[in-house]
Amino acid sequence: MTHFRPPGFVALAAAALALAACTVGPDFQRPAAPDVKRYTAAADAGPAADAASGAAAAPAVATAAGAAAAGPQVDFGGRPQPAWWQLFGSTELDDVVRQAVAGNPGLVSARATLAQAGELATAASGNRYPQVSLNAGAGRQQYGAQFLGSFKLAPFTAFGAGPAVSYVLDYDGGARRTDEQAAAQVQYQQSQLDAAYLALTGNVVLQAIAVAATRAQIDAVQQMLTEDADNLRLVQSAFDAGAVSRADLVSARSQQAADQTLLPPLRQQLSEARHRLSLLSGNAPAQWVPPDFELAHLALPAQVPVSLPSDLVHQRPDILSAEAQLHAATAAVGIATANLYPRIQLTAGISQQALRPEALFNGASTAWSLLSTLSAPLFDGGTRRAEKRAAIDAMQARAADYRQTVLSAFGQVADLLDALQHDAQEVAAETASVNAAQDNIGLARASYAAGNTGLLQLLDAQRQHEQAQLGLLRARAHQYRDIAQLLLAMGGSLPERS
Repeated sequence: MTHFRPPGFVALAAAALALAACTVGPDFQRPAAPDVKRYTAAADAGPAADAASGAAAAPAVATAAGAAAAGPQVDFGGRPQPAWWQLFGSTELDDVVRQAVAGNPGLVSARATLAQAGELATAASGNRYPQVSLNAGAGRQQYGAQFLGSFKLAPFTAFGAGPAVSYVLDYDGGARRTDEQAAAQVQYQQSQLDAAYLALTGNVVLQAIAVAATRAQIDAVQQMLTEDADNLRLVQSAFDAGAVSRADLVSARSQQAADQTLLPPLRQQLSEARHRLSLLSGNAPAQWVPPDFELAHLALPAQVPVSLPSDLVHQRPDILSAEAQLHAATAAVGIATANLYPRIQLTAGISQQALRPEALFNGASTAWSLLSTLSAPLFDGGTRRAEKRAAIDAMQARAADYRQTVLSAFGQVADLLDALQHDAQEVAAETASVNAAQDNIGLARASYAAGNTGLLQLLDAQRQHEQAQLGLLRARAHQYRDIAQLLLAMGGSLPERS
């Protein structure tokens, strides 16, 4: 066997490999967490401000700074995710959320998109390795007389078969930057999946709260209608006895009719919330009816974990998505830079060539080739340099998007932390209003029965009581919603991810 050692080829390969440690373009650095210790200013309204304004004192739901941790978790496609809704202490809610996580089509789509990104990253990484192919062919050939001149060559059939290897030297790191960009896209899709999970579980919890709150309001309106019926009987008896005028009787009937108009919109809200829960769970409204949640069966969490600002940027999916996009844009600058450099490709092949099939695969039919090619851009109208500048602009845009996402997240958390304080004040004020209205309506009924006041005073007292009851229900529902929103704003109390 003949040994060959093309020195020029080996020297070129060795030189290129020596340069392979170089990777052009900026290296991605994870953005530093903002240097802030709290979400709201020290001068935010608190107990002192409440006392100064004469507001009713009311303890808010406790928050624990820095307490965000993994907590209860569920398995989600082999990856643990926070079961943050369990802080509400409802087994019915837990069952519905788990059913939604298992059957929601949106999550199926997000998981498939993540899998697609992973496969594309794997495909991109394959380009860094030598590409080996097996070639085989057969053909009939005849050369023209003008080409051969006086030499005569009859038509002939040629056969060939053998492997070929090609390899593009990544001496500038362009292929590595492409892999880096693909990996960042995988991280982006993972964060998108995490965000879809939180959005789904959050929507389920919020719709469950809507069902509970709307049912409570329906019960309150039905109680109002019962009181309207009692008032109407009282006025009817007084009218039959000649103690009141027909105007009082008409007023009582009008009040009852007006209150009856409150039920249809509430029932529609209840139907819509139930339908949304069915759809979120991956079912048509006719296929599955969610349970009838009640506010009394949803516990207020004793403590809401609140991550430190420096931790929040490493656990909220939207921030992690923005970070992954910045990473991908940074890698794109390296790819655009690598395109400015010459392209070096090495190819090698060995094959068996013969004029007859039976003559293949013997020593005399062996042929080989070693080639190195260099392709360098000389003039392209400024395309590649413009593409590099565009990549740098895109990187700067993604950096600004990241900062905006962080600021928006901090603003959302600040709003919700203040909301918890104000929700507690509102619940306390509405509770006091209900108690006062209850006492007032009792006095008004007794005074009306004794003939000391007219019907308008009784109806006004009843109206104040009814409005106070509905206001308290809305305040409690708002408190539950804000707690759920804060847990979501914390990323579901996700642990820090690397």
